[in-house]
Amino acid sequence: MHATRRFLERMGLPPGDAQQLPASEKRFPDGAQYRVELPSTESLSALAAIIEDAHRYNITIHRVSQGSGVMLMTDDEIQQMAQLAAAQQMEVSLFARPNAAWDTGAMAVSSGGRTVSPRLRGQEQLVHCLEDIRRAASLGIRSVLLADEGALWVAGEMRKAGELPADMQFKMSVMMAAANPASVKLMENLGADTYNVPTDLSLAQLAAIRQAVDIPLDVYVEAPDDLGGFVRHYEIPEIVRVAAPVYIKFGLRNAPNIYPAGTHLESVAVALSRERVRRAKIGLDLLARYYPEATQSKPGAQGLALPVSASDWDQP
Repeated sequence: MHATRRFLERMGLPPGDAQQLPASEKRFPDGAQYRVELPSTESLSALAAIIEDAHRYNITIHRVSQGSGVMLMTDDEIQQMAQLAAAQQMEVSLFARPNAAWDTGAMAVSSGGRTVSPRLRGQEQLVHCLEDIRRAASLGIRSVLLADEGALWVAGEMRKAGELPADMQFKMSVMMAAANPASVKLMENLGADTYNVPTDLSLAQLAAIRQAVDIPLDVYVEAPDDLGGFVRHYEIPEIVRVAAPVYIKFGLRNAPNIYPAGTHLESVAVALSRERVRRAKIGLDLLARYYPEATQSKPGAQGLALPVSASDWDQP
């Protein structure tokens, strides 16, 4: 295997998993090692609950993400979420939908074909996803979730061409499932600004990916049941040490998948959001006990894709 390992090193990739768990020297633009993300923030009410409880627990939430998609929110709802988050200097990332799981094809719901669920099925669905991105940008959102490398490539080219704002960021979903340094490096080369790695990667695997890429990694320290249900709170200090710059992401075990959400699930969405803040408080207290020197970004830190006024970008 020596020749293969040497070739990987010549490509700038690690020769294997980083079993020695080297500390990452990479940082966010503000010099911090970690930030905090809460997923499945599906509505204005859920965001308001997160802000209220974050203040009560005296913790900073740097980013919230949403899974139901731009397509299932009204213009007013998107703008109100953007305004509320901007006032808190917090990033909002909305999923650009639809995808194969919501389409009429059969493979996404078959036992052997579920891996295609997050992908875009056909060119028309790619168009629809890109329209979601355009609409989000026009309403002041500056971060979108993507789960298809083709969408990432085209959206990156649109950003270069001025068809999307220059400060638009592309957050890659955990559903992309790239799980090795070469695959995540490819996403970075295509224009990804932050990458959500699979929920079950070991510390050595995370450390190897960090050696290959510079973009922030988003790491679930508590994963939803349908993504493994892992509760990795005691690993938070080491995750921060070896994977910085990293978004520590608090999902929720023993909780329903509510995508696509709506007013019929509003009370559930709000309750889940409040518990994610509580879990974040528990995890951050643990981090402070075992790695007190770890550095956290302040609200509004450089590199966050903060929402802006809808009038701040004129569409081509």
